[in-house]
Amino acid sequence: MDSPKQRIPIRADWWSKTLAGAVLGWTLALALSGLFAWLGPGGIAAPQKYQFIMWLIAPLWMIIFSLVYLFRTGLRAVFWLAAANLLAYALLFILPPMLGQP
Repeated sequence: MDSPKQRIPIRADWWSKTLAGAVLGWTLALALSGLFAWLGPGGIAAPQKYQFIMWLIAPLWMIIFSLVYLFRTGLRAVFWLAAANLLAYALLFILPPMLGQP
């Protein structure tokens, strides 16, 4: 006779990966869309760009959120997403003044 199927418990690092993807993925998506707003075609003042930037955040966030489960541990996911956030926000605050934009 076959033994009944046992439920596999959710691994503890799935929670940390999910939290990393939700919080750090969202902030990374915001920074990346901000970089596109500044550095994309027409610069920050392009008249038809605001709606596109607004809608760009959700797909970026979902891509990051889905790829976070490829990390081996939740701690690695937090580390790499935090590092990506630091880099993206550093670029967001450093590049526009260097390009002569306000």
